[in-house]
Amino acid sequence: QVQLVESGGGLVQPGGSLRLSCAASAIFFSIYEMGWYRQGPGKQRELVAAITSGGSTNYGNSVKGRFTISRDNAKNMVYLQMNSLKPEDTAVYYCNAGRLVGSSFQQSWGQGTQVTVSS
Repeated sequence: QVQLVESGGGLVQPGGSLRLSCAASAIFFSIYEMGWYRQGPGKQRELVAAITSGGSTNYGNSVKGRFTISRDNAKNMVYLQMNSLKPEDTAVYYCNAGRLVGSSFQQSWGQGTQVTVSS
């Protein structure tokens, strides 16, 4: 299991920016597929952004063009830069790490960090 700790959440006005960070405790961090998910009030958890071990990225439709995911393998960190934030981005944001072990995809989750977009 990978231990994941998110930080950087908070209260921001609409149109503002936040940068979330996720610190991972993993010996071979670079082989993990990393992602950010979110769960808003009364909603299901959804994919926000993902980045593969090779650096390819994928985004949820609602955040394309506004959010950017990146990783620093030397520091065992993954980031989510969030710009042009909207009230509907309000959610708990979770960091996720996954890798294929045999035929099974193993995943770990962080505890989450609250992002609130409100004036």
